Amino acid sequence: MPRKKSAGPPSFGKALTDDPDDAPELLDEFFRTGEIRIDGKIVRRGRPPLGEQPKSSVTLRLDADVLEAYRALGRGWQSQINADLRRVRKLKKA
Repeated sequence: MPRKKSAGPPSFGKALTDDPDDAPELLDEFFRTGEIRIDGKIVRRGRPPLGEQPKSSVTLRLDADVLEAYRALGRGWQSQINADLRRVRKLKKA
């Protein structure tokens, strides 16, 4: 009977030992330089780097129904307001 493949993460070679208690100690450097990956993509911590022309933070008063409609779009609703204003004012992308 053929052996089933493991549903776990891929193996990176033969285990050094069969006893998990013999695993090497995880030092501070491991946590400083380690990478977190989800589906093979590196997950970066913190805010992404700002571009050449970073956006400005403003306070804007909107009608309740307008705000509700944009928030209903889900994630990125503030960026959508920016895109809509850009389109209406016929501004080119920065």
